[in-house]
Amino acid sequence: MTKRNKKEDDLDTETTFADMNVEGFRWYDPNAKKNGGRKDKQKISRKEYWMMVRAAFAAYLPMFLILIAAFGLMVAIAWLWVG
Repeated sequence: MTKRNKKEDDLDTETTFADMNVEGFRWYDPNAKKNGGRKDKQKISRKEYWMMVRAAFAAYLPMFLILIAAFGLMVAIAWLWVG
């Protein structure tokens, strides 16, 4: 029996073969050519992070409440129909 050399199979997710920053696409960034195409990550504070989390919950809360109310209405209608 011979042992085969196993190579690590690393998935390369950073290699691009064509520039996808094309004018007209919604993700087009005219400043991407600067800095070698890389964007600097912005540092946010813990307070800003939690403010964003609260804002996300506030944005989804009305739809969540509508879904709960619709479910409750359907249960009430089913209860009246069966009962």
